[in-house]
Amino acid sequence: MTPGARVSAAIEVLDAIAGGLAAEQALTRWARQSRFAGSKDRAAVRDHVFDVLRQKRTAAHYGGSEAGRALMIGMLHGQKADLDALFTGEGHAPMPLSEEERRFPQTPEDRATNLNLPDWLLPLFDTALGEKADAAALALQERGPICLRVNTARIEVAAAQELLAEDGVQTRANPLTAAALTVTEGPRRIRNSRAFIDGYVELQDAASQAVVAGLPLGGRVLDYCAGGGGKALALAMDPSRQITAHDIDPRRMSDLPLRAERAGVEISIADREQVVADGPYDLVLCDAPCSGSGAWRRAAEGKWTLTPDRLTELTGIQDQILDAAATLTTAQGVLAYATCSLFREENEARVDAFLTRHPEWKATRMDRFDITSEGDGFFVAQLTRD
Repeated sequence: MTPGARVSAAIEVLDAIAGGLAAEQALTRWARQSRFAGSKDRAAVRDHVFDVLRQKRTAAHYGGSEAGRALMIGMLHGQKADLDALFTGEGHAPMPLSEEERRFPQTPEDRATNLNLPDWLLPLFDTALGEKADAAALALQERGPICLRVNTARIEVAAAQELLAEDGVQTRANPLTAAALTVTEGPRRIRNSRAFIDGYVELQDAASQAVVAGLPLGGRVLDYCAGGGGKALALAMDPSRQITAHDIDPRRMSDLPLRAERAGVEISIADREQVVADGPYDLVLCDAPCSGSGAWRRAAEGKWTLTPDRLTELTGIQDQILDAAATLTTAQGVLAYATCSLFREENEARVDAFLTRHPEWKATRMDRFDITSEGDGFFVAQLTRD
């Protein structure tokens, strides 16, 4: 595909998203209908789409509307791309720009547009982050780092780096936690590398790793909202732990047995009935469903689809999860509550509400991880009975 054809494909995907498809669904549908597209073409189209979603408000400002073509024009204009070279109308490239499309407005002056946020989210950013709010919003407009977790139960970090380098994947140490590496070169070679295939490394954000690294060692551990199982695998690097993974939707854990086998660790998968029967646990980790605001640079449509009603619904779910998890924690155990959210409403406020409902508990530790070039935004609190 030519660069212009890739732009046309991105326009098609953006229009599908506007029509109601989730971004991943729209990209998957386009890929299935475009068998001619190679891996580099698919990656380029994906990058275009997510660049727009991260900066949708400024793209619409410069492009003049939220139609796919206008968003691509606005985004590429902001990137100072050669629009005439991309919009030629030749082959599968989009038609040339009209005179109207060439009349780009001045730089936006309002804060929400420059930060690429819906207006209603600005107070939430300010309340949670204070003077760091603008920096966090701007960081969400950039692509996130690609991070690996070294399976230190099987290999030293330096040895893993050497093994990755042999397959063209260059890395550097990530300061958020000792087992984390940031990929600096060759990210698309990771899944075919021996280090990945043999279970020496896993893809995992460094801040997500740091959440697990700060938890107590040993004992019987329940990953109560396991999802794909990334944190369960990280927990299992400590051989003194016995790990059980649970999720309300077992389909999310469908790949976990294979990933655990590749990593050389044992993780039991249990439904709700089995979790209760086998409890209580010395450590219960609740990586609760949330807005995902700390990771919106990876799932950028989230900041445009989140609504106040949905946020309220999420906080109710988070309260229910904490209450249920408390009953599964031993008398001297630790209940860990984590989100990849920036908002106080989903973080400190949920801990405060839990402590109000359960005065026999106390918070012994709370950590926030800012959105940086090293990792995503996370929150984690450790709770124990007083």
